Amino acid sequence: MERLGRHFQLIDTMNNQNRYTRQMMMPEIGEEGQRRLAEARVLIVGAGGLGSPIALYLTGAGIGNIGLIDGDAVSVHNLQRQILYTEKEIGQKKVHCAQKRLEAFNSDVKIDIYNEFLSGKNANDIIGKYDIIVDGSDNFATRYLINDTCLALHKVYVYGSVSGFRGQAAVFNLNGSPVNYRTLFPEEEEIIASENCEGIIGAVPGVVGCTMAMEVIKIVCGIGTPLDGRLWTYNFLTNEQHIFEI
Repeated sequence: MERLGRHFQLIDTMNNQNRYTRQMMMPEIGEEGQRRLAEARVLIVGAGGLGSPIALYLTGAGIGNIGLIDGDAVSVHNLQRQILYTEKEIGQKKVHCAQKRLEAFNSDVKIDIYNEFLSGKNANDIIGKYDIIVDGSDNFATRYLINDTCLALHKVYVYGSVSGFRGQAAVFNLNGSPVNYRTLFPEEEEIIASENCEGIIGAVPGVVGCTMAMEVIKIVCGIGTPLDGRLWTYNFLTNEQHIFEI
């Protein structure tokens, strides 16, 4: 039985190497980087326009444990940009649909779901279980909550937001950096009061979500230069992009 167990373990290892061959052949990743990805615990807040590409690409990369929190159900107007879902899933809970899709995509990855919205009551408990928190939310109140909880619990916060033809991303609280979301947006009450719903082109959260997923991979593998304390902005109409020190 012990020999049989080693045999199946060897098969699993070979299958994983085949799955991740194209990223493991990159010297920046290699076996060590893939091991780090497999050991990482990442929470995605929001399973919508940003959360969909973030979840798909982190699952594809082999992040070992992904948490997904969202209390919403799939609506027909979501399908233009929320690529995790299909027409047949309209009316169903997003996290249940997302879990089914992601597990079918990569059975190596453990997908934890929370069919609720992030709030002051559950933030500490849920965020505390993960190493990196990725913001796929769509409102300022949730972003301030993520930021403050990450600061209190010493968690890395990967931020992103989209509106119209514009998108932006940043990384906060990496290695104890003093720069955080409140540094970028210090006037919480005014910001929340000014919030309004704007239109969006589906490809915009696709690109920004992929950028955020790449930031997670860089942080986990310890490669490249993450957007630590820096704000990346992109105007998709003009193709102008900038990186600002916060």
